[in-house]
Order: sequence, then structure tokens, then C-alpha cells
Amino acid sequence: MRDITRRDFLRTSTLAGLGIAANGTLSSFSPAASRMRFGLVTYQWGRDWDLPTLIANCEKSGLLGVELRTQHAHKVEINLSAAERAEVKKRFADSPVTCIGYGSNFEYHSPDPAELKDNIEQTKAYLQLCKDIGATGIKIKPNTLPASVPKEKTIAQIAASFNEVGRFAKNLGQLVRVEVHGRFTQDIPNMKAIFDQVTEPNVKICWNSNPEDLLPPGLEDNFNTLKKWFGDTVHVRELNIGDYPYQQLIGLFTRIKYNGWILLEARTEPADRVLAMKEQLGVFNTMIKQAKRSKK
Repeated sequence: MRDITRRDFLRTSTLAGLGIAANGTLSSFSPAASRMRFGLVTYQWGRDWDLPTLIANCEKSGLLGVELRTQHAHKVEINLSAAERAEVKKRFADSPVTCIGYGSNFEYHSPDPAELKDNIEQTKAYLQLCKDIGATGIKIKPNTLPASVPKEKTIAQIAASFNEVGRFAKNLGQLVRVEVHGRFTQDIPNMKAIFDQVTEPNVKICWNSNPEDLLPPGLEDNFNTLKKWFGDTVHVRELNIGDYPYQQLIGLFTRIKYNGWILLEARTEPADRVLAMKEQLGVFNTMIKQAKRSKK
């Protein structure tokens, strides 16, 4: 029997928690084992850290999961050789930090067939990268509904694209994480319309904590509209800044026994980002405790 590495175990555990086995097939899922963890999207606070610095700073802060954003200083891109990909995988395997996946900007709304095809093919190339570095999936997004095209046609095109990359990802044991994002497409009814046509079980929604979540009928109803498609990642901004009701959101995820990562996609510019990450982890832990008390 081959040795099972720590990273293999973490990868299999993440996929199994979503009811998807490492080979992409459905498996059993026990919500009783659910728990939320707090991690980082390298959107702003990790943008200029090379990979060793990023991993070290995540260790120092206690944010032990990371979604690598494209075109940032850690330079985890498809131009990496096989040996370089293996080195990235080893760096994470030798640390307590989980490489959750890759945060891409690929989008599928364009009426130009060549542009659409390029986004799909690039997604597939980066899914292979995710597998090679020991990650469990890629973040993609819809970005708009062009005014020049009937809304229903673009929604169907986006869903069909998700299904195509989802089938490719399934063969690699990867997840496709769809960020609730973009003008018009981040509106909850439009995201639901897209996912009503998604057939691949490894294509999941990444809740993105947008102001549109609060539109009538309100956060809880909008949350419930999409919850059956939730994956293993959620994006939040600073939990103690602004007026988004994060305590209510954490309560909703606690209620469904969410088993995934709450990922900090910070936008501010603190003097000490590692200290700020520690502070956000403290706020998160306090919110979790409050949510569990309220649940009783």
C-alpha cells in the first residue's frame, strides 16, 4: 500500500466533507462533523508576499488555509515546471497551512466564442495546476450579463461553461468554486437561475458577502435560496468593519453545520498585516462562540 501523505489526507478530507470522493464521485457526508475554519484570500493582504513569506505569515497569524490569488507575488501560475509545482506542494505539506485552491479571474459571459473558449481552456489548465500543487479546487466567477444578449441566453451559457469545467475538474478530483460575483450576476435570483442549470456535483457556490445579499427578501431568505449549492469556501471582508451583518451570517452557517473555510478577502491597508490577521481571527472566534450560544 502506498504511503498517504498529510496533504493527500487533507485533500481527501475536504472533498469528502462535500460529499465528493477524491475521484470526483459522490460519497457520504455527515453534517455532525461540521466545523468552520478561518483562512486568507491573498487579495490584498498577501498580494506582495512570496510563497515562503505567505506561508510563514499564515502560520504566525493562525490563518491556516489560503486561497492563492492570481498574478500575485507568490507566482503560483501555470508556467511552473513539474519540479516547481512539486516544490509548491511540498512547501505546503511541510507546514500547517492548507493550500485550499487558486483564485482565478476566469469568466464565461462573453458573447465572443473565442473569448469564451479561451476562458474555459485556461480554467482547465489551472485546474491541472491545482491538482499538481495539492490544492482542492479553483475559484471562478460570472462577471456580468451583457446588455446586448438576452439574459436567459447568457445565463444558460454560463451554466453550460460551469458544467464543462466541472466535468474536467471531476476527473482531477477538484472542485469548481463559483464566487457570487459581478454586475447583475451577483444578484441572488440570477445566481440561482445559473445554478438551476448546473448539473455537475463538484461545481459549488462560494458565498461572497455582497451588499446585494441584503436586498429583499433579506439575508436569511437569500442565504437559504443558495445554500444547497454551497461548497467549502466563503469570502468575507473584515468582520468588524462596515455594516454587513457578519454575526448573522456566521449564525446561519453555524445552523447548517457548515464544514468549510471562511476566507478573509481583506480590503484595508493596516500597518501590520500579520497583527491584523490575528485580530480578525479573534473576531471570527468570538462570532463563532456567539453563534453557538444563540443556537442553544
